[in-house]
Amino acid sequence: MVTAIVLVKADIQLIPEVAEQVAEIPEVSEVYSVTGEFDLVAMVRVRSHDELADVIPGRLNKVPGVTHTETHIAFRAYSRHDLEAAFSLGAQD
Repeated sequence: MVTAIVLVKADIQLIPEVAEQVAEIPEVSEVYSVTGEFDLVAMVRVRSHDELADVIPGRLNKVPGVTHTETHIAFRAYSRHDLEAAFSLGAQD
């Protein structure tokens, strides 16, 4: 599984509509409205790197109101759940 974190700038008047349309893309698992330089963060999950070209420039960038994107590819995923499980190995309650 390949995870891409896509930072999205959108037309300020269309942020909610852009978020809803991006969230409807099947490979997008979550969309967050955020503060800072970007307006939205979309989490894209695909089986292979090749699929990213279909999803990000092929569909996400074409959503009306999207003005700019910046994509980051995740190397590894760490979650609180995974870290707690790793550190509790062999520990007795």
